This record gives sequence, structure tokens and C-alpha cells, in this order.
Amino acid sequence: MDLKQKASLSAIISAVFLSLSKFVIGLTSGSMAVITSALDSILDIFMSTLNYLAIKKADMPPDKNHLYGHGKIEDLAAIVQSLFVLFTGLFIIYKSIEKIFTKSVVLYSGWDVSVMVLSISVSFFLSRYLKNVGEKTNSNVLKADALHYSSDLYSNTGVLVAIIISYFTGKAFFDFLLAIVIGIIIIFSAFKILKHGVYNLSDISLSEEIKSEIDKIIDEMPMPYAGYHKLRTRTSGSKKFIDFHLLVCRKASIEEAHKMADDIEEKIRENLGNMDIVIHIEPCPYNCDFSEENCRVIKMRKIHAATR
Repeated sequence: MDLKQKASLSAIISAVFLSLSKFVIGLTSGSMAVITSALDSILDIFMSTLNYLAIKKADMPPDKNHLYGHGKIEDLAAIVQSLFVLFTGLFIIYKSIEKIFTKSVVLYSGWDVSVMVLSISVSFFLSRYLKNVGEKTNSNVLKADALHYSSDLYSNTGVLVAIIISYFTGKAFFDFLLAIVIGIIIIFSAFKILKHGVYNLSDISLSEEIKSEIDKIIDEMPMPYAGYHKLRTRTSGSKKFIDFHLLVCRKASIEEAHKMADDIEEKIRENLGNMDIVIHIEPCPYNCDFSEENCRVIKMRKIHAATR
């Protein structure tokens, strides 16, 4: 089991722990608010299980029908998760505005506060852990799951803050105003994950920073390297794909050209992590004496670099 699957499984276990704890407290105290929170945690179990299955499927090796692997399943799961979080944020705003206009009275019990503290503690550590693993493994679905638990963290923290403010001011509407702010934060965060998921499904190129690093690595290669063109990059799930045409001096042997391609792949992976790299080797269009001093392509590349 890899790091991504372990992180996703920890989210399921945490959600099960929270739902059981809330049900026990809710049934013992008779608090409907706590029981409702337990039902919300059951939904968390479902979403985290969906993410775990998506990650497990995405990590499967390529087969005859999926020669590029199954990484896009992870992007699809991230989109589903971010849409769920997005609608959660919209629902929070809607219910808060409704309660402001109906002048609803909010009553909290000690059991409600205890459940909020429990949820805040678990959600805080879990969301940080999922976010760190998501960034380390470039997994959008883990980032989306981290956002999901962060939304629980924001909501419960907001309620606790509202209770404190309402206690000292005697005005309960602070609860609803703070919930609206939290809802807006959740929506913007969900849009960010949703955007990345959609971009990955549409095979958007890697960032300019990564492409500049690739350009630097290739251009630092010695002879028989003569240049490159047609660089293409994309992301599928947490895996990156690169392909380009490599110009090699026409007087170099096939063995020399192949070794150069291997060296480039190794340097790219050393600097940018594991990637799927395909290099198409082409002979240089010019016929020179196999030296850097007289290579026309290298001279033109130096002139171009100096004028950039």
C-alpha cells in the first residue's frame, strides 16, 4: 500500500471514529444536533471511500485498454469531491441567510460543544495530513479530501467562535454571519480544486516553471546533442507525461544517441520526480565536423539564448 492509499484509508478510519463517537454521544444525550452531525460523518465515510477506490484504481499499472494508465480516474474523483464541497458551501450560505431573515434562535448544549471540539481536533490533523500527502504526491483527489475535512474544521470552529461571541454580546446572529464567511471560503477553495481537475482532464500542459526546468536540463547536454523541439507535457492524475523530439548530430552512432536520451530521462527524473518520458530521436539537418565549435545549431541556440 503506497502513501496515497494509506492517507485515504486514514480518512475513512477517522470518519468512522467520528460517526460512532457522535452517535454514542447523541443517543446518550438525546441531542438531535449531535445525531445530525453523526449523519454528516457517515457521508464523509462514503466520500473518503470513493476517493480510496479511485486512488487504488488510478495506481493500477497500464493494461491493453489503458496504455497510459488509469490516472484520470483520480482527476474525476477530485472533480466529484470538489463539487460536493462546493454545494456544501452554497448550502451553508443559503441556510445562514434564511435563518437571519427568519430570526431563528440558536440553542447550544454542552454535548454540542464537546462534539465540535472532537470534530475540530480530528479534522485539523486529518486535513493537514491529507494536504501534505496530496502536495507531496501531486494527488488532486487527496487535496480535495483535505478540503472536504477543512470545510468541517471551518464550520465547527466558526460555530465555537460564534458561541463565544454570542455569549458575551447576547446576539445570536453572529453564528449565521460567520457561517456565511466560512461558506464563501469553502466555495473558493472548491473552485480551485475543481479547476485543476478539469484542466488535468483536458490535458493542460505542465507549468511554465517545470517546462523551463526541462528546457534547462536538455540544453545543458554535451555533444552529440544539437537541440530539441515539439515539447509536449500533460498530467494524468498524479503522473506527469513528457515527450519531445531530440536532435542529435548526424555523425553520432545509434548507441550514442540512445545513451544521450537515457541521460536526459535520468536527469529530468532526478530534478522533477518520476515521469513518463518519450523521446523521438532525429538527425541534425546540418552536416558538420561533429564539434561544438562548428555546430550551426548550437551557435544559433546561443544567439537565441542571449537575445531572450
